[in-house]
Amino acid sequence: MSETAGQSGPGAARASFWHPLIFLVFLAGAIWGVRYFELSQYLEKERLRQAIAAYGLWAPLIYLTVWTLAPPLFLPGLPITLAGGILFGPFWGVVYATIGSSAGAALAFLVARYLARDWVAGKLAGSRLEHLDDQVATQGWKIVAFTRLIPIFPYFLLNYAFGLTRVSFLGYYLATLFGMIPMTVAYVYFSANVLDLLQGQVSRQFLLGAVLVVIASLAPFIYKKIRGKKAEEEDL
Repeated sequence: MSETAGQSGPGAARASFWHPLIFLVFLAGAIWGVRYFELSQYLEKERLRQAIAAYGLWAPLIYLTVWTLAPPLFLPGLPITLAGGILFGPFWGVVYATIGSSAGAALAFLVARYLARDWVAGKLAGSRLEHLDDQVATQGWKIVAFTRLIPIFPYFLLNYAFGLTRVSFLGYYLATLFGMIPMTVAYVYFSANVLDLLQGQVSRQFLLGAVLVVIASLAPFIYKKIRGKKAEEEDL
């Protein structure tokens, strides 16, 4: 992987650093709100999922629609992914979040390539993503898979940026679909069991989910560290 693709820079590093902290603050606030307003009886996970299941196909269809429209509208994807685990459980949450997030990424890609190319190019002017096409020319779909597995760039900008490159739509879509699965599994599994914590229970499943989220959050830092060490060795 080339330097341009791999470097995240201090700005991206700071952003990656703040994301887990913001998430923890949000989680702490949610726990406090549930306990203070005595909402735990309404958030028992089996009861909640039975209520969602009563809507039949409408619940997943609405969820998939929201996820599909979120990336083109620059809406944050993490809360939607977490909602998938809470509402549908670990298995269907992963299925729906994977389908929805990849559909949203595909829609943003198509908008950038066919409908708003000049506007997207203007937004990316001067950023590291402006030269992404040079990396795609040599790496192809592999650069897409890499940026999905190691999220060193903002998700919504990346979707638009790839629309300006020479990568094929099929290669982009498949690399996005499979590349985002590890992150999706981590966050959905965590959120699927976070209701246990709101009930005052620290379950084994919740702890496993927390470990997966920590690993997923540290991935950009680990990559940056490895990349920096390799660069130092090359300079010697």
